[in-house]
Amino acid sequence: MATFFIAIFILLMQFVWMHVKDLVGKGVEISVLAEFFIYAIASVVPLALPLAILLASLISFGNLGEKFELTAMKAAGISLFRIMQPLAIAIAIVSVGAFFFSNNVLPKSQTKLWALIFSLRQKSPELDIPVGEFYDGIGGTNVYVRHKNNKTGMLYGLMIYDFSDGFKNATVIVADSGKIQITKDKQHLLLTLYSGESFENLDQKQQDKERAKKNIPYRRETFERKQLLKDFNTELNRYDESILQDQHVAKDVVQLVKSVDSMYVLAHAKSRQQSEKLVDKSYFGREELNGRVLQPVMKEELTEYDVDSLFARMTPKQQYDVIDVMESRIRQQKDQIDYNAMLLDDYQRYIRKHQIELHRKFTLAFACLIFFFIGAPLGAIIRKGGLGAPVVISVIMFIIYYIIDNTGYKMAREALWPVWTGMWLSSFALLPIGIFLTYKAATDSGIFNPEVWVMAFQKAKVRIKRLKLKEKVQWIGLRKR
Repeated sequence: MATFFIAIFILLMQFVWMHVKDLVGKGVEISVLAEFFIYAIASVVPLALPLAILLASLISFGNLGEKFELTAMKAAGISLFRIMQPLAIAIAIVSVGAFFFSNNVLPKSQTKLWALIFSLRQKSPELDIPVGEFYDGIGGTNVYVRHKNNKTGMLYGLMIYDFSDGFKNATVIVADSGKIQITKDKQHLLLTLYSGESFENLDQKQQDKERAKKNIPYRRETFERKQLLKDFNTELNRYDESILQDQHVAKDVVQLVKSVDSMYVLAHAKSRQQSEKLVDKSYFGREELNGRVLQPVMKEELTEYDVDSLFARMTPKQQYDVIDVMESRIRQQKDQIDYNAMLLDDYQRYIRKHQIELHRKFTLAFACLIFFFIGAPLGAIIRKGGLGAPVVISVIMFIIYYIIDNTGYKMAREALWPVWTGMWLSSFALLPIGIFLTYKAATDSGIFNPEVWVMAFQKAKVRIKRLKLKEKVQWIGLRKR
């Protein structure tokens, strides 16, 4: 449980860092932040669980090996497989639970999480106008303040550039002082300005009329007190979660299989419709011949004809016209084929996303078993407990797993590999490592023992010295002869 919460914390911080721009400066309430963190924790559980199992098994078996408890159990006739058996059963139960979590809980949490993220992205930022720089947090308006009183909220040396009606109709307001307040309904900003002037460009058509009458290109206004009302919605408007119901992250295994089958049927029907249309209307010999071009050549009704001989009987002008017509038709057919391919690619992309999500629910659960059979024998071999070496090894192994898994995912997403190959690539790569480590631990191999490597290196040095000495003796003997 301790390693699980550590992994949750690490992955949660990484997830929050990716979405920090959606949270900072928005004035989000504590309850909304708590809701965001709860959904985010649920979304990182499938990835944190394998890492936690790897680290926990490394620490547990490392402690047993460091305290010679594994040695005592083996001396009593208990094999490593029997020692690992109850934990393997427990991890198998955890893997099944991880699958049901990914299948039943994760789609709902993902739907709520992304609906909340989209809502936060659309929320207006918290009103905090800095001093000495332009603030563009108000839609279509830039505000510059030279100085402000934090106690009273008064702003001094105001310059406001309003482009809400377009750049040609920009309004520039200069005021000695002012105050900005949010209305009670939290839907608008009330700007109260004192002792200033406003300059407004007139619309181009209106400018022409004004020039004809008074030759005035803009409007100027002097005021002692002026109030402006700007749209500024500070409320969090929730996205409707139903818009995400058709997304792959919001479906369980049954829904994913049903969606893939339905889309396969639609894609096959669309492909067949496109091919029949292409053959019936655009295939050579089935489209209507250009009578205007071929009529002078065709003296009789032709049911079968040779293209080359027919083309050779034409005049150069007719040949040029035929080539021009054919180039135009070929270009149209190519554009139609490219458009059809783009339509079919949308279907295929939809199918791949759902297939990837379907395989992911099984691969993450299977990764729990693989990491146990990597961590447990590895801890028995290195015989180091605590949070030192196990953490380093766990991080290295998890980075390798993440790189391989992410590579397979991208290959499957871009249709470079079959979906099942890309999604199971990490499992195929790590399973032999787990089998190898389990075999080495069961046979008491010292493959990761530094003393074994030092002794092997020393033996190699002694063997090299003996070979050199033997060669030297042989060379001396040959020289004497």
